Amino acid sequence: MQPVVTENYKKNILDTLPEGYYPVMEKFYTIQGEGYHTGKPAFFIRLAGCDVGCVWCDVKESWEASASNLISVGDLLKDVEESKTPNVVITGGEPAAYNLTTLTNALSAKGYKVWLETSGAYPIQGNFDWICVSPKKFKPPVDAVLQKANELKVVVFNESDFKWAEENASKVSSVAKLFLQPEYSRFDRVMPGIIDYVKRNPQWAISLQTHKYLNIP
Repeated sequence: MQPVVTENYKKNILDTLPEGYYPVMEKFYTIQGEGYHTGKPAFFIRLAGCDVGCVWCDVKESWEASASNLISVGDLLKDVEESKTPNVVITGGEPAAYNLTTLTNALSAKGYKVWLETSGAYPIQGNFDWICVSPKKFKPPVDAVLQKANELKVVVFNESDFKWAEENASKVSSVAKLFLQPEYSRFDRVMPGIIDYVKRNPQWAISLQTHKYLNIP
């Protein structure tokens, strides 16, 4: 499966979105399984559309955006309210391909903590309480986004990803949280190296996709 090229879906979807609507692949209430907020309840809004094309992506069905799955901000707010959680995660896909200001302002006005999960490939439009940047070599992050990151989470697929992690860590703020996360299918192969690296470089911590190990949907 090839990623949808951003310029194509921009012409067909992004530039023609009705005001207050977003292409949503799925929405669900669960436990955040990885990164700084691991273990916290959160309502996830997964926006459709991505051209980053990570080979290990476990939600490739989120790559394509279409007008058939547009949902209004009002309806999304109702779903969030039913969950009773104070935390909302906007993820993808690549959510930063969209102007998220309308959605984030509406959530913030209701008192929700709004967390963003992004590759950093596009400038961020919206207001967030926490920004997690997980940079990908396939489409490198924008420096301005890295500077806004509260959390840098680098997926380790092979040895060269440690260098990639340090390259990006040099661009985030001194207070950003740094995480190395094993690519799930290569856990046994890369985990010993991650453990050794973190022990030698204690500014880093380890993130695991705990939801997969605990079978949390």
